Amino acid sequence: MMNINGVSRINPLNNYQNVKKTNAAQEVKSSADEVEISEEAKAMSDAYFLNQVAKETPDVRADLVEQVKQKLQDPNYFSDANIAATADRILSAYGF
Repeated sequence: MMNINGVSRINPLNNYQNVKKTNAAQEVKSSADEVEISEEAKAMSDAYFLNQVAKETPDVRADLVEQVKQKLQDPNYFSDANIAATADRILSAYGF
């Protein structure tokens, strides 16, 4: 009967490959992700935002515009009382 010593179920080649993979994985360096946005992209973003605001803003109310035109054509509209009332509204809008 003949005995063969040193044969095991573990293949020495597998051990070498595992060590090589581990060393390669350790060499990989991690770095933080960075994002850089171009000036063109920023301008496009601003344009998109302004477009959305314009879509959400109601259209001009032609009836009110016509009322103001009629008032401005009246020479009595620019009286001292109207000017003072307008000035008061402007000042109160700014907290004065």
